[in-house]
Amino acid sequence: MVGPDTVDVARSGMARAMLAPLGVAAAAAAVVAFVAVVDPNEPGHYPTCPFLWLTGLYCPGCGTLRAIHALAHGDPLAALGLNPLAVAVTPLLLFWWGRWTLRSWQGRPVRTKLAHPVYIWAFLVLVIVYWIVRNLPFGEFLAP
Repeated sequence: MVGPDTVDVARSGMARAMLAPLGVAAAAAAVVAFVAVVDPNEPGHYPTCPFLWLTGLYCPGCGTLRAIHALAHGDPLAALGLNPLAVAVTPLLLFWWGRWTLRSWQGRPVRTKLAHPVYIWAFLVLVIVYWIVRNLPFGEFLAP
């Protein structure tokens, strides 16, 4: 027989399981809101990329703050022009967060592997190729 105590325990377990995904969502929303309000296009608000400062070359993350700012203001084309890799990865991050949230809500175990190692290595290769190409003359369109 399921009593009121059993229901309360189940609800508290579900609430506890939802703390992590909801905490990540709150932190991400706070970061996006901050970047939306504090314009990275204006000098002096954020530090320069250390890799760019040291080498004069763009890293894979260069332009991401400005891309987030553009996305927060509803301008996906400008965001694509600033960092297409960051814009392309955003739906994947949202998908993984949604899957994590759904599994937590259902009380199912959360997978410990993000993806098959082949996909992770392929993504790493993609990031390195992107990093190199955006600093070459023919890849100038990838630079922020």
